[in-house]
Amino acid sequence: MLKNSSAYFVLWTLFQFLVEINCQMAPPRRDSHTATLVDNKLYILGGTGGVIDESLYIIGNDFFYLDVSVPFNTKRLLWKDISSVNTVPDHYDATSVKGGPNNNTFFLYRGTKPKDNVMMPLVYTFDPQSNSWTIPKITGDNTIRKDSLMGIIDNNGKMYLWGGGMGTDDTLVNDMLILDTINLSWGKGSSVGAPTPRINYGAILLPNRKIIYIGGRTGYYLFSNNTLAINEVYLYDTDEDSWSTQSTSGDVPSNRHSFSSVLGLDGQRVILFGGFNANITIAPKDSLYVLDTSTFEWYVPKVSGTLLSNRYYHKANVIGKYMVISFGTYYDPSEESHILLLDISNNDEYKWVNDFEPPPPSPSPSSKIPTSSSQTSTPLSLPVSSSTKATIIGTAIGSSVCGALLAVICFLLYRWNKNKQKRENAIPTPGNEEGNKYNHENLIIPKRNIYNQGNQEQEKITGDNHGSEIIPVVGTSTLQNIDNSDSALQQLKNEILQTLRQEFMQNSGQQNNGK
Repeated sequence: MLKNSSAYFVLWTLFQFLVEINCQMAPPRRDSHTATLVDNKLYILGGTGGVIDESLYIIGNDFFYLDVSVPFNTKRLLWKDISSVNTVPDHYDATSVKGGPNNNTFFLYRGTKPKDNVMMPLVYTFDPQSNSWTIPKITGDNTIRKDSLMGIIDNNGKMYLWGGGMGTDDTLVNDMLILDTINLSWGKGSSVGAPTPRINYGAILLPNRKIIYIGGRTGYYLFSNNTLAINEVYLYDTDEDSWSTQSTSGDVPSNRHSFSSVLGLDGQRVILFGGFNANITIAPKDSLYVLDTSTFEWYVPKVSGTLLSNRYYHKANVIGKYMVISFGTYYDPSEESHILLLDISNNDEYKWVNDFEPPPPSPSPSSKIPTSSSQTSTPLSLPVSSSTKATIIGTAIGSSVCGALLAVICFLLYRWNKNKQKRENAIPTPGNEEGNKYNHENLIIPKRNIYNQGNQEQEKITGDNHGSEIIPVVGTSTLQNIDNSDSALQQLKNEILQTLRQEFMQNSGQQNNGK
């Protein structure tokens, strides 16, 4: 009896383990989302799903994060789904930063809704400690709602919101709004000498407390000739509240918008990846550029590793020694991960990699300099939480236990299969029918297809003009592989359940015979 009970326990534990693995979150591709790094967690929120039908254009209330305090591989990402706590309306083209008095609060500004017929509050805040959203009360007069812009936060917790579009009437602006994330108050910056109105530009806070603005476009329509040149960049001095223009030279990138840009680890190089231009196709080899801000000269860096697709409407963050690129458009998820890693620790040669190694614990308390979702200030080591070692140890122990469970279950399944063969080969004799009453046919449980319920891949996705942008279509072979994998897992589950039934019924029969 004890032996059989142990077998039941092991089988049921493994069954639950398989169910848990099968239920891991696998977020779909998205673009125009936000990616915000807070407390070693990269939070992904909002965005579009590239579906032509406006009713399905928004991803939904997906809200999840990637733990960057532990190692991971881009081909096996473990996302943590926290959509259940999300109270922010569906949206895209919002901007976000990390700020607040303790520099650990997620600030989300504006964003666009489909048809924009429901006004969402200008600002939301998320507290990672309590996993809760709030709508802060902010003093000052501001009724301006903008989207498709880049929020930049400085060393004093002030969030700079320049340019962008009004969304509802396709009006673009070049004003500067300033949100004090510590005192929760609105202010305005100078527009004298500011660049022409634009959206989908790149922006980064430099160590000299100036914000550099790069590229962009002058209208919402994706396939018009509205992409701006990058041979000039614009600098906003946060100390002096003044604008200046700077010419660039060297191997200047082609005109583009909707790219990502981050500050290199030396605080001197601006790294640009991806982008879109309606008049030309940006090839993978034309995706990566570097601007040396000491000379304002562009160059193409030496890069090793697998050449990856060009992306746009994606986001990028500097985490440790990596430029971490998340989601976007114009890549095939069956061939490339939603997360790309560019090792930028060596200025002489960058490298595309799949394995992420978190930075070592900082010997001193980390600075409270805020960073935006697509830029970084002077290089800092990310602190690793005190639970990191425990997490690694727990993972190792869990792997060992799972290995032992797998070994035990393989042995039990072997015994079950052997006994089954003996029963099948046995010649039934009169009076022995009772011995075969447990050897029923396996119940075939129909498998529900969870991958194709009205959400098939479309040949077109929309950027800002709803349905003009052409992207690669995921092949049917990919979906077939997913179905095959799911079928195999379902079959294994059914086998385990059948084994449990037979072992239980045989044990009950033995007890009754013993009586």
